[in-house]
Amino acid sequence: MIDEDVGICARIFFIAYNREAREGTYLWRWNTISKDHMINDEIRVKEVRLIGADGEQLGIKPIREAMQIAADASLDLVNVAPTAKPPVCRIMDYGKYRYELQKKEKEARKNQKIVDIKEIRLSATIDEHDFQTKLRNAVKFLSDGDKVKASVRFRGREIAHAEIGKKVLDRLATETAEISSLERAPKLEGRSMIMILTPKATS
Repeated sequence: MIDEDVGICARIFFIAYNREAREGTYLWRWNTISKDHMINDEIRVKEVRLIGADGEQLGIKPIREAMQIAADASLDLVNVAPTAKPPVCRIMDYGKYRYELQKKEKEARKNQKIVDIKEIRLSATIDEHDFQTKLRNAVKFLSDGDKVKASVRFRGREIAHAEIGKKVLDRLATETAEISSLERAPKLEGRSMIMILTPKATS
């Protein structure tokens, strides 16, 4: 079954005359068609450069002849390069093509690493024990492939000595330098100073 995630689709019926039967019999074949390409009778040109189902170059053909070749093979005529002169069309099973494409896209999304941003809050007057706890958390997050947003919140008059908070963030960056890169240097925003670390790419 064609995947339902294909998008905005339209069903069309493709009629191929069965020459061998010679009884006026018609073979009805439907596809769920994505609007990514023009196919079959949607192609409004006089001639096309035709590529066969196996990739062979069939040369420039009148559109009716190209459609008939596709019909005889019970396949679709798909405009793969509409801006070329003449447009390039390929004979294929378009429904199967879209289905396989959707499978590949889903597999790529499944294998894609989703990077989260974990926040660590420190203070300008943080003691050594608390700093080591925050450091261990940062190492864990970075090792898991997540970014770390480290922030120092200044209270009261601490804002007048923002350089103390910067030293705390600089130390965190130095302590994690083997596994992280500085994506955003410490920067004061209101009463908070924020720094962002990103995991180093593993070879």
